[in-house]
Amino acid sequence: MYDVIVIGAGPAGISAALYAKRANLNVVVLYHGESQLDKAHKIDNYYGFENGISGPDLYAAGIKQAKNLGIEVLDSEVTNIQMASQNSYMVSSTGGDYEGNAVILATGNKKLRPNLKGLLEHEGKGVSYCAVCDGFFYRKKKVCVLGNKLYALEEAMHLANMAESVTILTNGMDDSEITSLLEEEKAKGGAAEKIQLNKQKLSEIKGEGKVESIVFEDGSELATDGFFVALGSAGGADFAKKLGLTLNGDSIATDEKMATNAPGVYSCGNVNGGLLQVCKAVYEGGVAGLSAVEYVRGLKK
Repeated sequence: MYDVIVIGAGPAGISAALYAKRANLNVVVLYHGESQLDKAHKIDNYYGFENGISGPDLYAAGIKQAKNLGIEVLDSEVTNIQMASQNSYMVSSTGGDYEGNAVILATGNKKLRPNLKGLLEHEGKGVSYCAVCDGFFYRKKKVCVLGNKLYALEEAMHLANMAESVTILTNGMDDSEITSLLEEEKAKGGAAEKIQLNKQKLSEIKGEGKVESIVFEDGSELATDGFFVALGSAGGADFAKKLGLTLNGDSIATDEKMATNAPGVYSCGNVNGGLLQVCKAVYEGGVAGLSAVEYVRGLKK
């Protein structure tokens, strides 16, 4: 059981973890995949580096700093977050499940929209970005999930408990990460048997007023009632929807303490929108970390 679980190891997440750890709380940081800092060739406008610093170097230095302070920093892809009890959350990941009193979302904004004809006009009319939010509306119907990673499989597994059938559309991408796992789930029986993989490349989403079919590059079609986008790994906005957090567009809404509308859940950095700069991420991470400290200490009184 952790006091604080931080999701994301960029400037916001590491700053939050440092403040929580220095307050003598038990902290773990979970992260996976490329950071937005990895795309920054050189950062010239961050305090303290007279000759600038590369994004990858700054990212690595932050993780090393956290580890030197005794913080667990684990490369483990988070696939789901849900309430475990009145005062705790369960974070599911490829490395196992982690329970904590407070959760800090510092994932950056990873929401990915494919460049697919018919997608935008069908958003809210059969196109969805959250199986937990909208799966209920597709009971005993046919649905598709776009993606080729564990996040897509997680969404498909959730939908399989309600839908008539679920097709994971990999759109010609490498599906090796989920193929064997899906077979393992099918071997156990149950809802996973409803899930199929389709490797064809997509061309268009069709439908009059709502999603009716998926058109592939070879001209063939697959009838479907719903199209769920789950590209890459889950980001802050995806988790926000699962937890019922308030969003401003694709960004998570917080107060001045980086608190969301869910007790014990905080958000900081690029996932909150606004100025997408390291200085803002570090500031918001510090605020979120201190706010989590205050919250956890309140639970222990």
